[in-house]
Amino acid sequence: MSQVNPLKIAVTGVAGKMGRAVLSELLDGAHPNTILAGALHRKNSDYIGHDAASLAGLSECGILVSADIPLVDVDVMIDFSLPEPALAYLDACVSKSLPLIIGTTGFSAQQRSRIEEASKHIPLVLAPNMSVGVNLSFYLLDQITRVMGADSDIEISETHHRHKLDSPSGTAVRMGEVIAGALDRSLDEIAVYSRQGTSASRSKTEIGFSSLRAGDVVGDHTVLFANDGERLELTHKASSRKTFAKGALRAAAWVKDQPNGFYDMQDVLGLR
Repeated sequence: MSQVNPLKIAVTGVAGKMGRAVLSELLDGAHPNTILAGALHRKNSDYIGHDAASLAGLSECGILVSADIPLVDVDVMIDFSLPEPALAYLDACVSKSLPLIIGTTGFSAQQRSRIEEASKHIPLVLAPNMSVGVNLSFYLLDQITRVMGADSDIEISETHHRHKLDSPSGTAVRMGEVIAGALDRSLDEIAVYSRQGTSASRSKTEIGFSSLRAGDVVGDHTVLFANDGERLELTHKASSRKTFAKGALRAAAWVKDQPNGFYDMQDVLGLR
């Protein structure tokens, strides 16, 4: 029987929380058909030249952390970095016709347009949250909104660790986009991110967002649909970044066989 060639993956932002989680998941032996083929981090980082496995607390793997982007003998890149370096990695993948998984969040509208344009040249998965449970939540939110959203006050709340940079989280924003789309509205027009100084009553059409930053919370998200007499809450809580890393590797295995295009985890999981 012929042996399947392992999927060779390059990981960016390897010294960050999610980069380390992907390294750990990739190197712990749970995915025998995948191998680490490159570990990238920003220039001038103290981790440049270190064995990548050491960042995940594992035995040396022989792959050193590098700031160089040349992608030789790589099948897929997984990016968990920051918006600006993520775009540099995007350009490198386009130049090499290399499939890309982007878990980085906080992109501006202009940066997102650049990513969508690049997807005409490579298969690309962009997802603010790689968790299977969160992406199932997106699917459920669409169904809930179509049944009771038009009659509900809708609020989205999220809690993350004290070091998270973007607010609201990319996952919370995506939840809002799903709900607004099901209502045939634009999130930009109905989102409310702060009520400080507001003296008017709540608009029926708005979607409210609230963000908490505290401790080491990995990620909690709740969407509230409240009517007169009843309310429905959909909550997802992540207790470990391992779930995001598993989802990213699942996306990498899926995207390698896809035509050029712009995908998300709903496509990866077959939810649309």
